Amino acid sequence: MNVIKLSAINSTNDYLKQLCTTQYVENFTLVVAENQIQGRGQMGAEWQVEPGKNLTFSVLVKDLLLGIDEIFNLNAATAVSIAQALENENISGISIKWPNDILAGNKKTGGILIENSIKNNGEIFSIIGIGLNVNQMGFNGLPKATSLFNHAGRQFDKYDLMVKIGEQLKQNVSRLRNDDSSSIWKYYEQKLYRKGIPSAFEKNNERFMGIIKGVGKTGLLQVQLEDDTIAEYKIKEVQLLY
Repeated sequence: MNVIKLSAINSTNDYLKQLCTTQYVENFTLVVAENQIQGRGQMGAEWQVEPGKNLTFSVLVKDLLLGIDEIFNLNAATAVSIAQALENENISGISIKWPNDILAGNKKTGGILIENSIKNNGEIFSIIGIGLNVNQMGFNGLPKATSLFNHAGRQFDKYDLMVKIGEQLKQNVSRLRNDDSSSIWKYYEQKLYRKGIPSAFEKNNERFMGIIKGVGKTGLLQVQLEDDTIAEYKIKEVQLLY
């Protein structure tokens, strides 16, 4: 697995995206930065980390052709790959909060941002950005954030963890290529945060109660409402309050 290490960069996603436009880049290349200055989360949210303590890296996935009814498969496979790698390190209490957060206990320890592009020659590639709080101890002003160190009570080798996540992702992408997404979705549903538990949600500044039933292949959150109907919500359309 090809790994490109950088000391500081605005965004590993942007760096890898630019690299792909100027030269051949091996599939599953990882770009990792000790300090990512302008890391982004979903819908432009900023991802801030303490330099040298955490993982901010991007992975290239080439020519994974997904139909519109399977568009969320790569997101699910990435979240599952992170959760599997962490559980293989004997870290308990890992869950996936829709649509793209990794939780340790009830606090956020990681996030995912996937950007898809088409080159002039028609080649399709996906840039998967992953931010993971690893050895950082303090999160001033962020009561819902944590790190693997805070959660598990021990330090981790960041780069070893990154490679293990990359290898797990490679296996799961292979499953997608072979039309075998069932095991990925089974694991995703098992790890889905607050699935089957009455929870508070907010939409357009209005709060309501519901029960998460699952996530559709296009990424829609399926929520059972108080009248027993099932509503589906797009990313950022509704917020789970926790």
